[in-house]
Amino acid sequence: MNSKLTQIIQKWRFPALLLTGIGISGLGDFIYLVAINLLVLNMTGSAAAVAGLWIVGPITSILINFWSGSIIDRANKRKIMIITDLIRAIAVAIIPLLSSIWSIYALLFIISIAKSFFNPTSTTYITALVPKEQRKTYNSINSLVTSGAFIVGPAVAGLLFMIGSVESAIYINAVSFVVSAIIIFFLPNIDVKQNKTNQKLHLKSLLSDWKEVITFAKKEIFVFTIYSCFIIFGIFTLGMDSQEVVFTQKVIGLTEVEYSLLISITGIGYTAGALLIVFISRYLSIRHLIGIGIFMLAVGYFIYSISNSFVMAATGFIILGFFNAFSNTGFTTFYQNNIPVEIMGRVTSIVGVLQSGVSVIFLLFIGLMGDILPLRYTIVTLSGLSILVAIVVILLVFKPKQKKYFSEVSVGAGK
Repeated sequence: MNSKLTQIIQKWRFPALLLTGIGISGLGDFIYLVAINLLVLNMTGSAAAVAGLWIVGPITSILINFWSGSIIDRANKRKIMIITDLIRAIAVAIIPLLSSIWSIYALLFIISIAKSFFNPTSTTYITALVPKEQRKTYNSINSLVTSGAFIVGPAVAGLLFMIGSVESAIYINAVSFVVSAIIIFFLPNIDVKQNKTNQKLHLKSLLSDWKEVITFAKKEIFVFTIYSCFIIFGIFTLGMDSQEVVFTQKVIGLTEVEYSLLISITGIGYTAGALLIVFISRYLSIRHLIGIGIFMLAVGYFIYSISNSFVMAATGFIILGFFNAFSNTGFTTFYQNNIPVEIMGRVTSIVGVLQSGVSVIFLLFIGLMGDILPLRYTIVTLSGLSILVAIVVILLVFKPKQKKYFSEVSVGAGK
């Protein structure tokens, strides 16, 4: 028994440490999300200024991601994660000291740049650190950690506002990045055997990297078809989420209190689903996690789109919140198992550029359609399209000849 326990501890000590770092950083992010919106609103009293906060991220992604992946795949992953955590800590800590909204936007741009490096780097690092047979369990626990931060973060922010101030909540976020950096420092260096660190990046190498990703995409058409379907599905749901406040209050007729309750219900549903996945993921294949998750997510959005009462909207939100963990765990594991670690940074970043560009255009289009057509028609159409995409994914995923893409046993490096 002691020997078995020792093996489990040995196998999970680094993944558990990484989960702790990501969890602390994620908790700080949700505290910060509430705090920065209130800080800007208190400073300016302008809804447009608050809306500007949400534009910085996608713009940064478009500007940075088309070349950041090339650096990520060549550089030391652990160093990038530590440096970007510390940059975010310093930048966030400076924000409460500023009196100009434009200087805050400038710092937010720096924070977004660091995040554009950190996220794809952490995806690559996780894939290299966690063995293939452990990834599904790791991702299910990560979903639970994320959902816990989603619920606890805003609650902690509210408590800090009561006993302290908005600024204190922002400082807590800065500290969380420092703690995350310290934890990552104690993780193993996965790039010890690589000789790519000293390679210089030129325009020619950037073009070569893009060609390499395109060549890989042509070779692995099935993988990128599934990937594209999830991106399309995500863009449709993003379109619905962007109109959520307007739809719930103007179309369904809910009050602000009822809307806040809906958000809380979604978080509870997400946490419940993530908690269940931690215990049953070993009994469900990656195929079933993807199939069940994406279809029930689409069903949840459809129920929400046709709802005309709080109870019906809450039912849809509970379903989509609960099954979000299924979908995320399944797809993340599929992605990690089928994209080689050597080019994962470039794939994640390059696809991120395309996704951000399409998302911005699509959101503008949805906003325009909301002014021309009744919003109910727009949301129902998007939810219907989401169901169609979910059905396509299920048909593709359960094709017998594609079984090799869903293997959960390690067969070699990068797979």
